[in-house]
Amino acid sequence: MLLRRFILSMVLVVLSTLNLAAETELVMVEEHGCVWCARWNDEIAEIYPKTPEGKAAPLRRIDIHGPRPDDITFERGLFFTPTFVLTVDGSEVARLEGYPGEDFFWGMLGTMLERAQIDFRE
Repeated sequence: MLLRRFILSMVLVVLSTLNLAAETELVMVEEHGCVWCARWNDEIAEIYPKTPEGKAAPLRRIDIHGPRPDDITFERGLFFTPTFVLTVDGSEVARLEGYPGEDFFWGMLGTMLERAQIDFRE
């Protein structure tokens, strides 16, 4: 009985020290024929998963004309492509409508992550 209590208490200690990070995603809302989506794909898509931002908020793509994912709660409708929605545990926490170009995109995404208190700096 004493051994069982000891093991249970050790399990509780280990579980309490685990960093249970929230699931963070960057949802890209796009559509076929979107010139700005194509530009983002040319300038950013290949390197995005290799960046600190891409590791902190992996990219998930959805079509603006397709069904909305059941596991994401958007704050408002989706009307423009591309739209980048930062989600934490399936809830929208920040949004960037349009693609402002490579230089501005990284700064704006960094601001979104910082405001959501997502640690992405290496």
